[in-house]
Amino acid sequence: MTDMQQTVSTAGSSTRCKVLVQILAGVALLCPAFAQTQKFFPLRDIRAGMHGVGRTVFQGNRVEEFQVEILGVLENVAPKQSIILARLSGGPLERVGVLQGMSGSPVYIDGRLAGAVALGFPFSKEPIAGIQPIEQMVTESHIGTGLTGAQKGSQSALFSAKRPSGTETDSRNAGTMDTLTNILTPVSFSGFSPGTLSAFASEFRKLGFQPQQGVSGGSPKSQDLSGTVSPGSMISVQLVSGDMSVSADGTVTYVDGKQVYAFGHRFLTGGDTELPFASARVVALLPTLNSSFKISAPEHWVGTITEDRSTAVAGEIGRRAHTIPLAVRVHSPTTGLHDYHVQVVNDRLLTPFLTQTVLFSALDATERSLGAASLQLRGTVRFDGNLPSLEIADTFASDNALPQQASANAAVSLGFVLGAGFSSLHIKDMRFDLQPVETKRQMQITEVWTDKQAVRPGDSVAVTAQLAGENGVELTRTATYRVPVGAPNGPLNFTVSDANTLNYPDFAGLNPTSLHSPEKLIETIDSFRNSGAAYVRVWRQQPAFTVTPLPGSELTDPPPSAALILAAPSASVGSSASQALTRGSQIAEIPLTVGDYVVSGAKTVQVEVKE
Repeated sequence: MTDMQQTVSTAGSSTRCKVLVQILAGVALLCPAFAQTQKFFPLRDIRAGMHGVGRTVFQGNRVEEFQVEILGVLENVAPKQSIILARLSGGPLERVGVLQGMSGSPVYIDGRLAGAVALGFPFSKEPIAGIQPIEQMVTESHIGTGLTGAQKGSQSALFSAKRPSGTETDSRNAGTMDTLTNILTPVSFSGFSPGTLSAFASEFRKLGFQPQQGVSGGSPKSQDLSGTVSPGSMISVQLVSGDMSVSADGTVTYVDGKQVYAFGHRFLTGGDTELPFASARVVALLPTLNSSFKISAPEHWVGTITEDRSTAVAGEIGRRAHTIPLAVRVHSPTTGLHDYHVQVVNDRLLTPFLTQTVLFSALDATERSLGAASLQLRGTVRFDGNLPSLEIADTFASDNALPQQASANAAVSLGFVLGAGFSSLHIKDMRFDLQPVETKRQMQITEVWTDKQAVRPGDSVAVTAQLAGENGVELTRTATYRVPVGAPNGPLNFTVSDANTLNYPDFAGLNPTSLHSPEKLIETIDSFRNSGAAYVRVWRQQPAFTVTPLPGSELTDPPPSAALILAAPSASVGSSASQALTRGSQIAEIPLTVGDYVVSGAKTVQVEVKE
């Protein structure tokens, strides 16, 4: 071959190589799923007897390796989902078994990511674990790895290709799924009173958490997003942070740019969500007979969990989560002022529940839970925009369980507002003021009388109520009512009652969806009556019907034909239709202040209106 021929041949070879490289590059651009499979070990190629390595943190921040022996694949353990069964070894695993906090620990075969340690057997004598396949974690997440919906479909098709006929599936072990369950997510309480864990543990378990105390170091001190994570790193999802913290710990499985995948199983299965997470270090490992766990402490904020699916949680590094500032002040009569400042996640389900938990702990830590006591609760919830504030105010008196009553009252009001589902309703901040007293300040309505037995239209009537409490304390309060000119003849009733007697029929069955604006919703909740007063209700014994969703808006004494329609069975309680009120039609309502006492009871007197 001449030099010229060699030159032409070399040039042609070089051109073909360039063309081939361009074609392959184009394929990779057109099908990101192809490039992705080069990082992942497909589920279809998993066989019993394979060996791999896992990564997790056993001490401090150092990611260490452990050994993985594949035992087989359990098919269809959930709808169209499979689990890889494996035996773990190395490090402390022989001694402690599969640990709570290992959820999400990545497992690699031949250098490619196969999945995440996600399931285990309680009380197991060996560290046998279920591994969540990585393709199930990625394809179920909407954030993916920058793939479009069509590209995700292509990726899923590549991963779910038919399994070779010779592959072992260990389907005979499917029965063990009765006890192969998600590794419990340890939810750590820091800064809470011991009584809080006892009071709310069952509720947290209903959410799928394993509540623990004294196994976490609180919240990151700095608010900067300065933390970094890598596969095998420990993270802490913070539901409450600040002076009190509620955190759920797990392990990072996969990082793709700013996207991060962790846990290998659901957190709350909340779908789209917004939960801040921080990097964490392992302080110690605690072996137990049931399920050992990591004791950890959060260090630096990293980003936000944006998705919570059945196979993983996924989020974004460097993204700041919107959380709600919550301030609580307790005016203790014995130990002075106690201020607590926390951040609570913004979630229509979790925010009321976590707020209730914080309020309970603030009271339980400073005041006694048993014995006669009273409490004034004042709360203000502010919203973004020009919306009015939600004002939560009530007074309580009890011989026990006062923290439960007060915290539940705040949670009910908050839950009602958030449960209405208005997308424009965003909480800006919350503040609660609690004033406990170590005596039972409660008054019972014992007598009610009027200064006249018969009146004419235009006359005034003085209604007096006598109230009695402990230690012989008595109060009298008087309200004056002027009978309107033109009032019909007949009996006029005056009922002096506590707040609950009036609140219940007004709000029973009230449907938040019937309130057509955030303003109307807040107005409705703000109209709750405070238990620290008595109320004089002026009414007649005639039918009345509510004609708007707002309590107290009534159509009184309608014509018989209209009453038949309004009282029809189809007019359901809580709907936008009108409903009958058996207590008669209200004409007026006058509050009677009684100081810092909780009022209970009800008494009715009657006067006759005559021309």
